Amino acid sequence: MPYPIDKKLVVAVSSTALFDLSSEHDLYLKLGVDEFRAYQKAHRGETPKRGAAFPFIQRLLNLNSIYSEEHPIEVVILSRNHADAGLRVMDAVTHYKLEISRSFFLAGQLPYPYMQSIGAVLYLSTNKEEVYKAVANGFAAGYVLPCETIPSDDDKQLRIAFDFDGVIAGDEAEVVYKDTNNLDLFHEHERKLKDKPLQAGPLMPLLKKISEFQRFERQKAQNMAEYTQMLRIAIVTARNAPAHERLINTLSDAGIDADELFLLGGIEKKRVLDVLKPHIFFDDQIGHLKPASLSTPSVHVPFGIANQSG
Repeated sequence: MPYPIDKKLVVAVSSTALFDLSSEHDLYLKLGVDEFRAYQKAHRGETPKRGAAFPFIQRLLNLNSIYSEEHPIEVVILSRNHADAGLRVMDAVTHYKLEISRSFFLAGQLPYPYMQSIGAVLYLSTNKEEVYKAVANGFAAGYVLPCETIPSDDDKQLRIAFDFDGVIAGDEAEVVYKDTNNLDLFHEHERKLKDKPLQAGPLMPLLKKISEFQRFERQKAQNMAEYTQMLRIAIVTARNAPAHERLINTLSDAGIDADELFLLGGIEKKRVLDVLKPHIFFDDQIGHLKPASLSTPSVHVPFGIANQSG
């Protein structure tokens, strides 16, 4: 029997993150909402291309086919579009065979407050200012960067990569490093506190929910020699030894066991991501994301001290 929505893993996504509507958005900025609506209606028969968040959303929804009785995943479109312009978006949902039945078209109103009404643990949007406001108000939101290379449909496995500090954990450690500007002092601080878990960051609830499926998948792989895990979770962090123990203990305290852990210690993250090939990567530092987004769908989580001016 399907779960009620308040027990599901719910992700909210804007129409422009799910589909490539960049030219339509440019039209909106240049000519205004009326011309944008007219264009959407006139071009309803033209299916938009996949957006940067599409590979993640498509594969996330595919988990419902594995757990068909529970149907535990829900994706809801939260859009600033008017309902008539949204018809083209919903046609694209049908075209790409995405199992999305719920959508909110809000005629210019802020979408992220509606996360509370559906229990969403994440909101993905291409509107940078909107995401900054959402995170400042305590919502788990991410700005989806443009991506030149959208992963193909051939690989159905879902691979998710997370930065650690400021994403999974809070920014306590980043504050220490910024205050001291000394890597040795930072390492000594983290070594002393290795047994004290860090506070949860904005995407910890998402990772906890996803980890439930990861445990099921691992059990299937153990019981069925031919089974390939359909979900893999990676932590890709600038931390390295001796700051690794506090990271691992924080994850363990939260009941999370990543499939891959990369302690890079200054190696550019893009180098690892290009091999790992995740379908989405979350980081709180835009400096790591800009090179990564050339080949990996990337999401900026503008949380904590890393995103404060000065």
